[in-house]
Parts: sequence; structure tokens; C-alpha cells
Amino acid sequence: MKLDLKLTGCRAITMDPARPASHTIGIWQGRIAGLDEQVADLPAAETADLGGAVVLPGFIDAHTHLAWNGRRTIDITGLTAVTQVLDRLADAPGTGWIEASGYDRRSMDRPLTALDLDRISGARPVYVADLSGHACVVNSVVLKQLPGITSDGWLTENEQLAARTLRLPYSLGEITAELHESARQVLSEGVTMCAEAGIGAGLIASSPLEAAAYQRARLPIRVQLMVSAHVLHDVSADPSDGVPRAIDLGLHTGFGDDMLSLGALKLWTDGGMMARTAALSEPYLGTGGSGQLADSEESMRAAIADGHHAGWQLAIHAIGDRAIDFALDAVQEAQRQRPRPEARHRIEHCGLVRPDQLGRIAELGVVPVIQPSFLHSYGDDYSEVMGAHRAPWMYRGRAFLDHGITIAGSSDRPVADGAPLRAIEFMVHRRSSSGRAVGPDEAITVEEAIRAYTLGGAYACRKEHVLGSLTPGKLADLVVLGDDPRTSDAIAEIPVLATMVGGTLMTQRSS
Repeated sequence: MKLDLKLTGCRAITMDPARPASHTIGIWQGRIAGLDEQVADLPAAETADLGGAVVLPGFIDAHTHLAWNGRRTIDITGLTAVTQVLDRLADAPGTGWIEASGYDRRSMDRPLTALDLDRISGARPVYVADLSGHACVVNSVVLKQLPGITSDGWLTENEQLAARTLRLPYSLGEITAELHESARQVLSEGVTMCAEAGIGAGLIASSPLEAAAYQRARLPIRVQLMVSAHVLHDVSADPSDGVPRAIDLGLHTGFGDDMLSLGALKLWTDGGMMARTAALSEPYLGTGGSGQLADSEESMRAAIADGHHAGWQLAIHAIGDRAIDFALDAVQEAQRQRPRPEARHRIEHCGLVRPDQLGRIAELGVVPVIQPSFLHSYGDDYSEVMGAHRAPWMYRGRAFLDHGITIAGSSDRPVADGAPLRAIEFMVHRRSSSGRAVGPDEAITVEEAIRAYTLGGAYACRKEHVLGSLTPGKLADLVVLGDDPRTSDAIAEIPVLATMVGGTLMTQRSS
């Protein structure tokens, strides 16, 4: 046997308990052929000495938005005055929609309104997306096309979706370009697989033909597509199948190959903390509001049951503890109706988890897919609106692991910094960007944090048999780092030297 590639002189953290470390990795036909003595005497078409660099399994981002992240809208990130925003938008090229992103209402000198936007837009519709993805500001041109909605321009959740729907769809050409832009970025951060969280319809979708853009793009990373539950429709299947609603041809989780596949069915049960629409059992401090459920309980419960019956893994967006209660109740009922022990349903974000909910999550085998970088970027704000007694419950780590719960790391890019090393650093130190401690008792070890972005992500995406560890037989996805995260004082600053997918070098840091 002749290897395609042999990597020598490395310090590999394999994430495989059977062989935790390695110094030589053999690769053949896109897979790991063996480690150390298993491949030491085998010839190779190419040999690369890594000079003591650290090698990890490629990072898996289990919840992200590649098209949204790559979209070239007007960036107003960091602007804090309405006059600054208007000056930036006034120069918008073209004659159609003016679209902007990066708006943060919490940091503005005053809230941006439709009347403000009217001053610079003329007859053009304007859509200014909030950082959270759960709100926007639009001008009067848009409001006039939304009968029954009374607003000063600030729209959240379903009203926001109604406004965004006026802009849709984006063309397949636009989406394809956005995907390639994001793929370049994630590869530079060591990410080799992404789960795209919601295509086809709903809050984050770009087109009803969205999956075709991923086929067309042929991205250099692995992608798993979460299909929006909004595209489920009535089907005339045989009654014995017990499938009242599905997508065309009955496709569900698992269809596809190792580069592009269908993942979970994406459902929404509440909003977000930034927009104060995540559904809580107690009000946000200082606002009096407690968020909102995304739809009627009857409708959401039916979608969860129908998706479960149709064979889908479910990815249920639930940030607030009230929404998590609902999600757990609905999953439990769906499992009672049709037991599927292997379903491995997920809760996306799982942002505020009361102590009494931990046992239920473990009992139901639900996988929390968390975004640690939210608390690095927004932990000060979230802590203030949660209060001292609830802040330790946010985006948990240690409590999940102590209950035997597998956690998967993710970014929700572009809502927050998408770099896995940044998130891993937060999971270890639990400090926001200002240095504020956020739930310090939820800190976990470096290796446990790495596991969330490797084996944990693979498990959440039902890919642990081929990804997540440097194990012979698995796909040769790996990231080469300039330092060992286990001993570094600045994990987020460790350089990503190279990223490989299927044994092929996809990106390499210039010297």
C-alpha cells in the first residue's frame, strides 16, 4: 500500500480515547489510513514534516448561516448614532432595495425609525437587519406593503419575516457567491464542516431553490443542510406510514453524501435575547417583557410531531427557558406517539437552562447546540437582563457534561464571531470581551471544549462514524495549529496554519 500523504513531526490531539496522541498520520483516498507505527514503514506519494505543529480534527460548526454571512450588504457594525447610519446608507448604489446589516439597537444614541430612513431612501425600500437576526428596521415604503402592521419601523420575529419576504428571493448566482465567500472564511479558522441552519423558507432562508445553490457551489467544505419546517406539506402517503406531512419524495435527514447532505428539520419556538424576544418564564430585567413564542403552541407542536413521524432529526430553536420547556414537552410527546430512540433531536442555542431542565434534557437524549461566543460578545448585556440568579444558567457547559449530556459547539455566524478557537477560549475561562465573569461555574476543560467542536459537533450532525476524531478509517479532515490550546494562555490567538478536507490542503497560512 502506498499512502497519498504522510504527515510527520506533528503533535496530534486525536480526540480518540483509544489513542489520544500521535506524531505521524497516514492518509489514503481521503481517509486516515493509520497513525504512528501503523504507517511508519509505508511509502507515500508525498511526505510533509509539520515541525512540531499541533494537529486537531477539523472543527465542526454545528449551527451557522453561510449565505447570510457571505451576503454583501451595507455594513453598519459599530455605528452608534442615527446620523452615522443615515450617512452610510445615503451612498447606497443602485435603484432597488437598500439592505444593511450590523445594526445594534442597544448601543444607539436613539432607536432608528422608518421616518429616519425615509429621509435618505426616496422610493427605494430599506431593510436594516438587527445583529440578532430576529429584528429589523424598515422605511415607510416597506411598511405600506405590510397591512395590519403598525410600527415606527422596528419589526421583530413574524413581522420581520413579513418584511423580509418582500425582498426574497435572492438568485442562485447571488447565493452561490455568498457561500464561496463564507467557505473561504471558515476554512481560514479551521472549520471543515458546517451545518446550515434553515434553508428553503423562514427567517433565515434566501430562496425556495436554496439547496440548488449548494449543489451548484461545490464548496470545499462539508455542508449539512437543515431544512425549514415551513416547507413541510401535506402528502398522500399510505396511512400505515404515519407520515401526514413531508417534503417532496419523502426525503429526510441523512440523504446525500459526505460533502453535501440533508441534516435536521429546523423549527423555531421563540426569538432571541438581543431582541428581547426569547421566551422566558420570568421577565427580562428592566423591560417588563418576557419574550414570545414564535407561533401558536398547537402549530409548533404539530410541526414537531410531523417532522418526527416523517423520520427527521429535529433542530428546534429554543433560547429562553419557557421555549425550552415547550420544546422538551413536544419532543417527549412525539416520542410517546412513535418511539425513535435513535432520533437524536437537538435544541439549537439552549440559551437559558434552569437547573430543573437539565435532567429532562439528559433523559430525552436531546443535544444542546450552543454558541459560546455569544457570551464573549454579548455576555455583559445578557447578564444584565437576566440578573444575578439567572446569568449562571446561560449557555451552560459544566452542568450539561455533569448530566451526561453531549454538547455541540457552533457559531450562529454572522450573529457572533465564528472562530472556534475564540469559543473554546470562552468555554474554558467564561469571561466576556470586557473581562466580566459569566457563569464561571460552567467552565470546562480545554479538551472538553475541543470535543464540543469536534466529536460533539459530529454527534449532533450524526456524523461521528466518519468525523470528529483522528481515527483510522475516518475522513481526513484536520486543522494544523501554531500552538497547543491545552497549554496556551491565549487560545483565541493561536494561528491556524493549515486546514485539510479529505486529505486535501484547502488553506494554508502564508509565512
